[in-house]
Amino acid sequence: MIVGGIFTPRALSFSRALLLVALLFTGRQTQAQEADTQPVVDEPTAALIDGALTWLAQNQARNGSWNDKGDPNRAVAMTGYTLMAFMAAGNLPTGGEYAKEVGRGVQFLLDSMQPDGMFLGVDGGKYMYSHGIATIALAEVYGQSPSEALRIKLERAIQLIVATQAPGQSRNGGGWRYRPKPGDADLSVTVLQVAALRAAKNLGIEVPQQTLDDAVEYVRRCAKDGGFTYQPGGKPGFATTAAGLYSLQVSGLYEDPLVEPASRLLFDKMTETKWNTYGHNYAAPAQYLRGGDTWREWYGQMRETISKGAVKVGRTVHWEREKENYAGPLYFTAIYTTILAMPYNYIPLYQR
Repeated sequence: MIVGGIFTPRALSFSRALLLVALLFTGRQTQAQEADTQPVVDEPTAALIDGALTWLAQNQARNGSWNDKGDPNRAVAMTGYTLMAFMAAGNLPTGGEYAKEVGRGVQFLLDSMQPDGMFLGVDGGKYMYSHGIATIALAEVYGQSPSEALRIKLERAIQLIVATQAPGQSRNGGGWRYRPKPGDADLSVTVLQVAALRAAKNLGIEVPQQTLDDAVEYVRRCAKDGGFTYQPGGKPGFATTAAGLYSLQVSGLYEDPLVEPASRLLFDKMTETKWNTYGHNYAAPAQYLRGGDTWREWYGQMRETISKGAVKVGRTVHWEREKENYAGPLYFTAIYTTILAMPYNYIPLYQR
């Protein structure tokens, strides 16, 4: 009660309760408003995703793999990228319209792995690219559809990544490069290994903390002028900045001082043609993890750009990028499908 205009303890307690209720309501209201304004997959975009998944399913090989540009050395990597596209739209070996295709793709990767954790049929000169994305895909499958056989193979793949990290705190220390052996390093290969390690650690797979800490330190050494470089001391570009930013974000360093300037730089360079699609494969989840206005603006621009480039043939949709001759339609279609489907929120690795 109130006596002479002074709050008694009872009145004070009641007022505090009202204040807490008001703050709680305001907080929930703010969260609800934030959720309401986040990007969603609208009907035209859903149609593109469905058409792309149909096209990808039609282009699966008899052995369960996906290939690109007729090069058998790309099968492991392309199967990893394509599985991510299917999972981004809610397909797993245990469910979804394309459960059969996903199951066959996973089995191809499992059958391709040797006892030492290395995948067969991969170009040794660029091996770790394929190893990284294939391991990420297996980890995301295991996290949502676990099996003992899959866990054993995933652990082998992770052990190989740990064993091939460049040692020490030198210029290359903490990173990875093309071949499955410690020594040299660059950010474009390192980002895939960092994402694979984090995905596995999130699932309870043993990953030495020192391995992760050293990897982050290598990424930091690639920071320059608000972005990230291919190797320490270089010049920041769109793809390398996306790789560096995503490496920090997927490591849980959401508020790191390097994050915000790199995010802004990506907006400035998002139309940079060199390695554009490769860069967007990391830029999209990095900006997604930032959330809020950043992700809303990024997804809006990407949806418009990707939609304009879609090639529609009957019920199918795919993408071709003549200026990016390092890959073919399968790669571009898998990447763009994954990006368009991100608001579905199916990929555990992309969640904070």
